[in-house]
Amino acid sequence: MKQNFTVRQGALDGVEVFLSVAQHRSFRRAAAELGVTPSAISQTVRVLEERIGAALFTRTTRSVGLTEAGERFLSRAKPAFEELVAASEVARDLGQRPTGLLRLSVPRAVVPLLLEPLIASFCKANPEVEVEISANEALIDLAAEGFDAGIRLGQFVAADMVAVPMTPPLRFVVVGSPAYFAQRERPEHVDDLRQHACLRWRRSSGALALWSFNDNGRALEIAVSGPLISSDFPTMLGAAIEGVGLAQLPEPMVAQGLKTGTLIQVLQPYAPMIPGVFLYYPSRQQMLPKLRAFIDHVKSRAASDGEAPCAQ
Repeated sequence: MKQNFTVRQGALDGVEVFLSVAQHRSFRRAAAELGVTPSAISQTVRVLEERIGAALFTRTTRSVGLTEAGERFLSRAKPAFEELVAASEVARDLGQRPTGLLRLSVPRAVVPLLLEPLIASFCKANPEVEVEISANEALIDLAAEGFDAGIRLGQFVAADMVAVPMTPPLRFVVVGSPAYFAQRERPEHVDDLRQHACLRWRRSSGALALWSFNDNGRALEIAVSGPLISSDFPTMLGAAIEGVGLAQLPEPMVAQGLKTGTLIQVLQPYAPMIPGVFLYYPSRQQMLPKLRAFIDHVKSRAASDGEAPCAQ
């Protein structure tokens, strides 16, 4: 059974006033420092003493002194209050300029393709921001895991996230190595994949991903089979280069292999388009300057590369 619970109100009320009076040993000087009347100071101290249940000051017409209870309260309250003030200043600093730790959750494949040049230029432009990259394939809860933002292919970004495109839409292509095709005929139609070793990708949900194709505007999804299952694209790319089987991967990942001849593309007419890579984060209202600076940097780089990311 749920119990009634009331948040304690006013635990820190009057502490700043108490510390000022204790420092100056004067209600009048404390009032001048805090910009209020002496009577307001006196009333605040009375309320604090009532809440604590002990007199904190000894008052005469000529002086103000601390009682034993006041001395003990001062010894604990002063450093605690100073720490609270310092904590507020640190938090305020994070809210006013790009500084602090920026944590990003990204797939491994994105790091060399997109992040390495982007992070280098961002760090130079924002020397007070530390960037931490967690390279993993899991679709995590950004807020629960303490991340500021994530980077994923568009189809994996939840609808309630704010998304900023980092690339245009991409083709998903099928590739294999010359060594692989030396022993097998190249597939001409998606049905031919039944006779081929296909490398499969296991999603973070645990499900095996189907291979997707576009047949004259008609979307196809094919269940394939093969000798290797991986949870990340770089492993599949490496296996394809080694001749283990065919892999279906984002085109930018295989561009270098196609250029050097270590990979051969097949089924080109059936290659589907996917939304591309997005930077995503939970809320504009909760955004700190460090994340705003990174988003602006992503948009600036995209614009200089000839892309036009949607305004966010």
